Amino acid sequence: MKLRYSAASPFARKVAMAGHVLGLADRIELVDADHDPGDAIRSRNPLNKIPLLVADDGMAIFDSVVISEYLDHVAGGGRIIPVEPKARFQALTLQALADGMMDAAILVMYEGRFREDHQHSPRWVGMQQKKVDQGLDALEADLPGAGVDVGTIAVAAALGYFDFRFKGAWRATHPKLVAWFDDFVARVPGFAKTQPGD
Repeated sequence: MKLRYSAASPFARKVAMAGHVLGLADRIELVDADHDPGDAIRSRNPLNKIPLLVADDGMAIFDSVVISEYLDHVAGGGRIIPVEPKARFQALTLQALADGMMDAAILVMYEGRFREDHQHSPRWVGMQQKKVDQGLDALEADLPGAGVDVGTIAVAAALGYFDFRFKGAWRATHPKLVAWFDDFVARVPGFAKTQPGD
């Protein structure tokens, strides 16, 4: 399998981390898509977005939610996406929360990085930041469980991204979530093996 990714993408990190958790990392070739939007593999997603997984049979699979489910399937199923309905939908909902926070944080970062100063919209940035803040507050009030599933993997990827891009500002006001995160990082070697970079 080939995973087209960017080392700075929290969604790519989520998928790569899932590969490690599932014992599939040695079967996934990481192919860096940065600075090459016309790349043949990346272009197999009509949205021209990463991550994109090319399966062994050549099928192109995107986005990170679908790739995570595919990897769970390859690993035998029920490993990071629980089978039991309540646990399954809790994990999927937690993943949706973390993914939404990552989407919002990326939009905040893009506003400063890719738009001209005169085009910046403080109102827009504030709306996106509010999504991140509300998500962090919800997680602080109701911490993720100790299990390792698509939900907790996504939360760890999100928090890692906030550390990487926003200097860990979230840590000062979310001590219980910091403790949860530190425990996750200590227990899941795939986190350290998927460090982001520019």
